[in-house]
Amino acid sequence: MTPTSGAPAPAERNPYEAMLRRFDAAAKILGLDPNLYELLKIPDRELTVAIPVILDDGSLRVFPGYRVQHSISRGPCKGGIRFAPDVTIEEVRALAAWMTWKCAVVGIPFGGAKGGVRCDPRKMSRREVEQVVRRYTASIMDILGPERDVPAPDMGTDEQVMAWVMDTYSMHVRHTVTAVVTGKPIALGGSKGRRESTGRGVTLMAREALKVLGMEREGCRVAIQGAGNVGSIAASLFHEQGYRVVAISDVSGGIHDPEGLDIPSLLAHLQQRRTLEGYGGGDRIDNAALLTCECDLLVPAATENQITSANAERVRARVVLEGANGPTTAEADAILDKKGTFVVPDILCNAGGVTVSYFEWVQDRMGYFWEESLVNERLERILVNSFHDVRGSAEKHNASMRLGAYILAIARVAETTRLRGLYA
Repeated sequence: MTPTSGAPAPAERNPYEAMLRRFDAAAKILGLDPNLYELLKIPDRELTVAIPVILDDGSLRVFPGYRVQHSISRGPCKGGIRFAPDVTIEEVRALAAWMTWKCAVVGIPFGGAKGGVRCDPRKMSRREVEQVVRRYTASIMDILGPERDVPAPDMGTDEQVMAWVMDTYSMHVRHTVTAVVTGKPIALGGSKGRRESTGRGVTLMAREALKVLGMEREGCRVAIQGAGNVGSIAASLFHEQGYRVVAISDVSGGIHDPEGLDIPSLLAHLQQRRTLEGYGGGDRIDNAALLTCECDLLVPAATENQITSANAERVRARVVLEGANGPTTAEADAILDKKGTFVVPDILCNAGGVTVSYFEWVQDRMGYFWEESLVNERLERILVNSFHDVRGSAEKHNASMRLGAYILAIARVAETTRLRGLYA
């Protein structure tokens, strides 16, 4: 039985099972060939490594690390590296598959991958984090490369981590290889506009959703769960564009003001303190309450499994914009659909990051770099076209936007897989 209060069942929180449920539903609608079904649902490769590191106190600790390559059908694998204390192989497996579908939805020539290390970078020194990064990179580098697998930042990692990955890889191959990662500092071959790209993409998807629903932008109330790179940049852009950001949160909790938060002041506090704790404006609100607060647009931009069967009925937003990967469980999908909530799914909504990562990879390989205005122009064109492709797919099959996105993505990956054939 699906719970209606309290915590959802453990099975509901398995992200890989959630991905497979959506995959199965889309495959059924497509009438996917059973042989292609078997090929597409299983990752191409999974690697688990042990990462021994001498900590600052002289003790040795071994961290588990993972890299999952879901598909190489459309091109090199692409996907972030996540550092978090609760990383599991099931989570990384799901994230890798989502990357395959995400790249296919926006039509860029990558397959999906994801990496993770089970550690808490917030409780580690800079030297300890660097040692984890370099040993992890050395342990998986046989499957990395501009033509093989191109990592990027994710939760708990950033531009500096990508610089260390690039340097470690380059030292092993004895020449500088900037295209082995994306999301790097601009001085090392990063792309202008990359840091802002995921948050910018969320605001573009909001604009297109409002057009579909006949809603006005001015004064539209936005609640954002997550104040990391995606959430903070989305908040800044929403504020600049005339939306009213009424709530935002981080791991310490959130801030709420139904009249609208002073976003420049809040973000200045966040940049200085690295936490929302201690901010004087608005009222304190916890992350659970933020998801069900009164708003027009809800942006879950933190982590997976935030909207579940336990709280989906109480979500009051007209539009949910999934800035994070997997923030809504499969059980919650049905509840939101029944309520008429317009969900822009993660594999479309947060695809701005991988789109500009693709641009960065292209620029590195050409050795020629674009102005930020050109990056943003090309990003907007791809995302807006993709939004309407997904909407067309959803309308054609009388399905939700999420299912429409899965149908579109799986059809594209299945076609390239069929054309390539099976090497045996």
